[in-house]
Formats: sequence, C-alpha cells, structure tokens
Amino acid sequence: MKKIFFSYPIVGCLFVGFGGAAAFSQRPAEQDARPLLLVVNQGDRDLSLIDPGAGKQTATVLVDGVTGHEVAASPDGTTAYVPIYGSAGVGKPGTDGSKISVIDLASHKIVHTIDFGHGVRPHCVIYDKNSGMLYVTTELDKTISIIDPKTLKIVGSVPTGQEQSHMLALSRDGSRGYTANVGPGTVSVLDMKARKTLAIIPVSTDTQRIAISRDDSMVFTADQAKPQLAVIDTATNKLKTWIPLPSVGYGTATTLDGRWLLVALRTTHQVAVVDLTSMQVARTIDVADGPTEILMNPDGKSAFVSCFRSRQVAEIDLGQWKMARLIDAGDAADGLAWAK
Repeated sequence: MKKIFFSYPIVGCLFVGFGGAAAFSQRPAEQDARPLLLVVNQGDRDLSLIDPGAGKQTATVLVDGVTGHEVAASPDGTTAYVPIYGSAGVGKPGTDGSKISVIDLASHKIVHTIDFGHGVRPHCVIYDKNSGMLYVTTELDKTISIIDPKTLKIVGSVPTGQEQSHMLALSRDGSRGYTANVGPGTVSVLDMKARKTLAIIPVSTDTQRIAISRDDSMVFTADQAKPQLAVIDTATNKLKTWIPLPSVGYGTATTLDGRWLLVALRTTHQVAVVDLTSMQVARTIDVADGPTEILMNPDGKSAFVSCFRSRQVAEIDLGQWKMARLIDAGDAADGLAWAK
C-alpha cells in the first residue's frame, strides 16, 4: 500500500521532513485572500505568490529540497499542489521525484506531503472539478495517478501506454484525457472514467506540451523537431493538420472565447497568436526570454506567460495584442496556476 507522509510547520518557519528546507512568509496571511497567480520556479525550488492586480510577487514558499515544475490550485483557492519532479530533464538521468507538496496559501506553509513510495517523476497536475479528483502525470509508471484531495490518498491510475507522459489536458466534462509523450513523440487518448488508454497517436520524433480547444474538438501539441504545431481531431483521434510556426513552439493555451490559440516560442522570445478559423499565425507578440507556459486570466482580458530564462512572467493584453507588463518571479519560472 502506498503511504502518505506529512510535514509539520514550526512557528515562524517551515520544516520539511525530507530535506530540512525552510521558508518564511513575507507578509500577513490574511492579505492573500485576493486572487493569486502561482508560479513554480525550478531554479529557486519555490512557489511564487503573485498579486496580479498589483503586478508583484508578495510571497514565496520553498516547495521541497528538489525541483518542482508544475502547480494546480484547489477550486476554493486555498491550497496549491506542487509535484516534485526531481533534478532531471525529461528522459534524462537524474533524481526521480516521488512526492507532491501540498501548500496552504494563506499561511504560506507546506501542510502535507503525498508520497508515491517510489520514484515516478510526477509532473503535470490538474484539479478536475467534475470528478473532484487530482490527476497527476507519473512518467516512470507510464500512468496518470488519481488522488483524492479530501483524503490525500492515491486512489487509482490511468495507463498512458507510453514513456514520458509529461503533460495532460482534459476535456471540459473530464471524461477524456490527452497526454503529450515527449520522447516517443506521441499523444495518448485516455478514458478517464474507465481508466484505460483509447488510442496512441503518432505526431513527431519529439513533442512537448498539450492543450485542448474550448469546444473539445481539437488538441494541440508542439513538434520539437520542426517549427509546426500538430492539430488532432478528437472525433477521430487522428492528426488533422499542421500549423506552421515562426519557430519551434512550446506551451499553448486557447483564449476563453475559443477564437485564438497562443503559442510560446522559446528561442525568439515571442508568443504566436493562431487564428483557429484559418489555422494560421495571425501575429506575434514580443515577451521576455524563454516563454514557456501560458495561462489565461479568468477575466478573459489577459494572458500570463512564464519566461523561464528572464525570471519573470509576461502579461499580455488580449485586447491590444501586446505585452502589458513584466512581473518579477523566480529563477527558471515555469508552471502557472490561478488561485481565486
């Protein structure tokens, strides 16, 4: 049976049972009742709490002694979940993470640690409001692990059938899952309720990140061998078309109206805006160095882009299609989530 280990806070600091890291709150907890933008900083091994209204970081929490990459927040905005991936790149030698840090956002403390009991390299985490479950990609097990956030117990898994299932996208009703399998260059189609693999779609020799259209009709993943974006038809589970890009793409996200897809272009420090009607790039927007992940503001007026090499998050004005401002975060800013 898999076990859960807990870490306990000490007054004035945070003690983590595996590594002895300490983090101090930078301001009173009650001030964090407002919406927060969460940013995982790989290099600093911490989580930034950013006030999106003021456009500034208000606190940091050390997530563990090893690097986390992604983050999800509970629907009530009180809790963050940070999988601890380890020291390796995807498919490369290094330590194999086996835990998830559970963070109370009001106190800025790790309040629980979920332990898989063996190295799994947990990476992408999604809180599915339909099932009330947490889904976490567990690469070395070639699965999506299912965690009950109420009990913090691992209650099941969904096989992906592929190595390096790095990122996950869910349909609106939570019934279908799609993973980007990096090294194999494939996408796995998952029945999340029956907990089985439905299809494996060849895409490229190397693929990264994944997103789904607002109407669930298309899934997007970026070819890492060529500057192009794969579009998968979810009705047939087949590759539908390719969208040429100015340079190799990375993270993607659709606007709330479903009309546009934003694509991070890491080497040119830009975000491409794809018109999903014409399936062509309509414009590019200059941001900071190393754009990685893209997250839509729930108000639909802006998007946030983590910029890995500049230690910042770029905010894009979706009305004017330009960068509105840069917000300081931490070293190797990566995963994003919205806590409201």
